[in-house]
Parts: sequence; C-alpha cells; structure tokens
Amino acid sequence: MNASLQTASLNRRSFLKTSSTVTGGLMLGVSLGLPLSTQAAGTLYTPNAWVHIADDNTITLISARSEMGQGVYTSMPMLIAEELNVDIRRIKVAIAPPDGKVYGNALLGGPQLTGGSTSVRDGWEKLRIAGAQVRTMLVSAAAAKWNVDASTLRAENGVVIGAKGRRATYGSLAEAASKLPVPEKVALKDPKDFTIIGKPTKRLDTPAKTNGTAEFGIDVKMPGMVYASLEQCPVIGGTVKSFDGARAKAMPGVIDVVQIPDGVAVVADSYWHARKARAALSIVWDEGPGAAITNASMLEGIRKATDKPLPLKAVGDADAVIAGAAKVVRAEYVSPLLAHATMEPMNFTASYSNGKMALIGPTQWQDGAQGAVAKALGMKPEDITVKTTFLGGGFGRRIDLDFIVQAAQISKAVNKPVKLLWTREDDMTHDFYRPMSVHQLAAAVGPDGKPTAMTFRMVSQSVTGRVFGLPGEAQDPLMTEAALAPYDIPATRHEIVKHDSGLRVGYWRSVSHALNAFANESFIDELAAGAGKDPYAYRMALLEKQPRFANVLRMAADKAGWATPAPAGRYRGIALMEGYDTYMAQVAEISVKDKQITVHKVTVVADLGRMVNPDTVIAQIQSSVVFGLTAALNSQITLDKGRVQQTNFGDYPVLRMNEVPVIDITLVPSTEKPGGIGEPATALVAPAVANALFAATGKRVRQLPLHDNLARA
Repeated sequence: MNASLQTASLNRRSFLKTSSTVTGGLMLGVSLGLPLSTQAAGTLYTPNAWVHIADDNTITLISARSEMGQGVYTSMPMLIAEELNVDIRRIKVAIAPPDGKVYGNALLGGPQLTGGSTSVRDGWEKLRIAGAQVRTMLVSAAAAKWNVDASTLRAENGVVIGAKGRRATYGSLAEAASKLPVPEKVALKDPKDFTIIGKPTKRLDTPAKTNGTAEFGIDVKMPGMVYASLEQCPVIGGTVKSFDGARAKAMPGVIDVVQIPDGVAVVADSYWHARKARAALSIVWDEGPGAAITNASMLEGIRKATDKPLPLKAVGDADAVIAGAAKVVRAEYVSPLLAHATMEPMNFTASYSNGKMALIGPTQWQDGAQGAVAKALGMKPEDITVKTTFLGGGFGRRIDLDFIVQAAQISKAVNKPVKLLWTREDDMTHDFYRPMSVHQLAAAVGPDGKPTAMTFRMVSQSVTGRVFGLPGEAQDPLMTEAALAPYDIPATRHEIVKHDSGLRVGYWRSVSHALNAFANESFIDELAAGAGKDPYAYRMALLEKQPRFANVLRMAADKAGWATPAPAGRYRGIALMEGYDTYMAQVAEISVKDKQITVHKVTVVADLGRMVNPDTVIAQIQSSVVFGLTAALNSQITLDKGRVQQTNFGDYPVLRMNEVPVIDITLVPSTEKPGGIGEPATALVAPAVANALFAATGKRVRQLPLHDNLARA
C-alpha cells in the first residue's frame, strides 16, 4: 500500500474560522500526532471542518478520534472518503485541534473524547454527511464555472466530470467551493453502492509504525527541551509536608528541583539524570486518609455498603417470588481492582513561553486537557494548544489528565519545554484503577429448572461521578452496562449501589461490561448446572424473544463444535452479551493442570451491524480477547496501608505470546446500524473461561483473577 502518512499543517485561527460554518450535525473530531514533514504545496482550502483541499489537489481528511491502536486513523477517513469519492490510499490525514463545539463526541455527552467504543457509532452519519457536503459543493462550483446544471456532473476519484470531456480536479475547484454555503441536506449513498465502507482496508498508519517514523508521546523532541521525573506520594492523594532537594540539585545534569501539587519533580538535561537525581530527594509526606485503605477493608466496605440503591429495572415482584420459592440459588461475584498497564507509560511534553502553553503527547481527551491545564495554571484556554501523538495504549487511562497537568506545571515553573516521563513503577502505582465490585444475585427456580424470578445488586464506585461530577443520586449509565442480561425471566429486580471506597478509579476497557457480564453469565451457568441442563441449551430456551442474541449464540456453539466432545482433557464454557450495540457470544476451550489454566481456543461470533473496516474489526476482537484474558487469569491490584503492591509486569503479569490461544472469529453480515467493537470481547472472555473452568473442575470460581482464586478453591 502506498498510503501517505503525513499531515497538513493547520493554522488554528483559519481552521476555527472555517469550522464555524459547520452545521450542528457535524460535531465529531480527533487528534492524532503525526509528523508534519510534508505539507500541501499549494494554498489550502477548507470547505468544512473535515475536508481540506489544496489547489495542487492534495486532499487531507480529518480523522475522528485519538489513535491508540484501534484503527480510527483509517476508519474515520474511510467514512468521509466514501461520500467524497476519493481513494483512501491517496489522501492525507490531519489532526483536529481542541474544539468540543465542533469535534465533541455526542454519544459521550459532548466532550472531544475517545472512548466507549463510540468512534464509528458517533461518526457513522456525520462524517458521511461531511464528505457528501464537500462533494456537493465541488460539483456546484464546477457547474457554475461551466454554466451547466449540477445534475449533469459527477464527482469521482478527486475529479468532477462533465459532458464533452470536461474535467476539473477537486483542487482546481477548492477555492470556489470553499466560498459556497454549506448545504444542510445532502443525499448519502445507498449502502449497496459503497466502494470503501465495508471493504477490508490496510491501515494507513502501518508503514509509519513499522519504519519508525510514527510519533508517540515518548518520541517527542523540541528545541531546548529538558526532562522531568516526578516523585509522588506512595499513597495516592498524599501531599508533600516538606522536602530537601539539595543532594538532587547537586547531581550531574540537574537543572532544577520544583514542587508541584502532586509531588516533587527533578528537571535535568536527560531523563536518566532526572531519574537518578530523583532517588536522592528527601521528602516528608502527609499520606492523608488513603493510608488506611487495604484490599480487605475495601472489600468489606463494599459488601456492607449502606448507600441508597439506585433502581435500574424491575419487572413484577421478584422479591416476593423468591421469598416463596421452594428452590432459590444465591451467589456473590467479586471483581478486583485493575491497572490499565499501557505499554507506553504516562508521559507528556509541555512548553510554556510568554504566557502561552503548547502541549504535545498522548491523550484521549483533547479539550479536557486544554481545560484542565487552563484551570490549573490560571490561563485562558485559547492560550493553550494541544497536539496529540499516537497513543501507546489508552484503554481509558489517557482519559485522565493528571500527567498532562503535571507536565504543564513543571514547564511553567522552569520556563522551558519539559518532557515528563513516568517510570513503569510510577504508572502501576499511580493509576486510576478499574473499580472493585461485588455482585449479589439470587434466583427462584421452577420445577423445569428455569428461573421464575431474579434479583441483581451491583456495588461499586462511580467513575463518572469522579470524572464528570455526576450527582450521587443519579444513575451512572457507565455502571449499568450489561447489567440487564437478555434472558426471559418473569420477575426481576436490578439495582446499582454507588459506594466510594476511597481510592481513585477510572474507566477501563469495556468499563462495567466486564464486571456485570462476569456476574450475569457465571450465574446463568450456575442455574443451568443446578438444573442439570446443558449451558448452551439452557440459554437458548430463555432467548426466544431475542433473535440477535440467539443467532450469535447458536453460531458460536456451532463454530466451536459444542455438540461434539471436546478433545481429551479439554473443556468448554460459553457466554453471551450485548455491548455498545454489538451482540457477541464466545466459547472458551481450556485445560487445567496443577491448578493452572491453559486457554487453547476462543471462538467469537459478533454481530456489530454494518462494519467500516472488517480488518480492523478482527484486529480489535483479537486484541480485546488477549486484554480480557490477561485480566481474567492473572491481574489484580492490591493495597496495603494505602500502597499499591504491584509495581511492574513481574507481579502484574500480562499474557505472553505463547499463552495466547487460537482466536476463531466470525463476523455476522448485517444491515443494522454500526455497533462498537473496541471493547465488548474484553468483557466476555472472563465468564466464558470461568464457565469452562467449572466444566473442567466442578468448582465455581466466583472471584477474579481465576488463577489466584482457583489455587484457593
């Protein structure tokens, strides 16, 4: 593939000026830091906030969201290119500056934020409209130039074509087109006419990521840049009482030692000098109330939480049915704290000069970074620019802005460009962790083994309450994901309890889907076992009113060979979930030896509606299974006296290559609206493996991670 991976330089003032013409239906965006080595040779025109065309026919499309490996650098421009009728391999991709009004994510409430498997879902229509608007304007410009009816012209592959061999490149029409009003209503292609959307497409960022030219935050360099290493309190939330930086300041290469609200930073001419000198700091900490937190105290507090339950859904009188039932099944499921453990530790570069701040690095939330730094430093947002690099993993961690604010505070203190780089140990011990959760479920079971009533109670922390200030009395929609299982049960009661355990928490890939699916799909398996029924057949009997669920479940069972015996020594487990409008079933095939689980194969069937790039969909599912399997088998964060006990991959192990199972993926053809695919498979693999573990051992492990808790069973 000869796709170009360079970006056009965008002047912020002119960009915002042209962006102001965008209609309310065009409010999506992205930031992707890429080299500015090649720019359009001619004058750049911007018919709308998504398309930039130079008079030399260089076409630049604005990608929609931060690129953290999920492929939006390719899929977002594909949506625009489809309607603009340009070859995706011949265009460039540029970065949108922070501007929530133009580039806000409507599915997440408006911020310019990448997360929640929303990129394609949010951009599906608005980006196609953006492409169609510009195509219409280019055709109108050609019609005016040739004094013909626009309906006699067509636009294809960067050229407007008319009768008698008339041809005009988009570039030659760009100036005139940019002066036309943006049409509010445009005709979109019928999906049967798609030539780009839905076709497997090689990623545009692959060449740069393989030849070393892609810029991640850790790669950023600026003239006169110095480096910072920050010592933070070992107890999250603790503050500096006093410190002595004399020894550190006297060490080679050290430029300054500065205190900021989160700790004490050593600034030096190299990262290694800063890191070595940091070890010489003498700091007295006020550890604060967090020093009293332990894993045991958190779990006990969650189990005994007296916070007012928030009703989610009730059908009939489930409590009365359970109270009068002859057979009742009860179970509790526990999910631990988890770190994000991105391959690239937290880092950011900030340059403060003459009252202005330039921020460069990996973030999932552009306007959030701008606003947080403005607030922390008492600056105007318009005096702060943000350039987003590639992200070496996001998983929700880079929605938080702590490390960006820290870099800005240090830069302002020393009045130099500063790259702040966390160590792996900093990253592991100062995360915003996936919350611990406790699920308590009960079901009344009738004579046929089917549930006649069920209650569901989930107790955990609200990340949305911390990040966005959601009131305590308001239901957190990011806690309720996958809480309502699809099974036909006559009476149900579902409730959520928001309980603050005292530790800061953050969004983690698949958010509450992982917590709720583990509980729901393990519990339905328990009911099947108690009834002496096959887990697949038991589920199917409860899905008569849910055709999309039943279809993926049936297909997964067929693909995995559920009706045939597993190979000798192997056992299967099955699980089902809807997440982000994607319907998915998984079958895990495992073996167990000396209380160690080997996952040999994971069969995945996904119905995610229309797909933009099937290649990316497959890659996302593969990566999600590996990410979710790491957490299901091995991962947990524990605390003692407020201190995180895991510090690196030695005690927070990730799946090794030789541990990755065969992943067999089937994508269901569909004409439904697009669903999200970056996260659902992460959530579903844990219950599938846990259910296979029960089939293998007869032991129901209700607490993750499975290896640690199987050893105790």
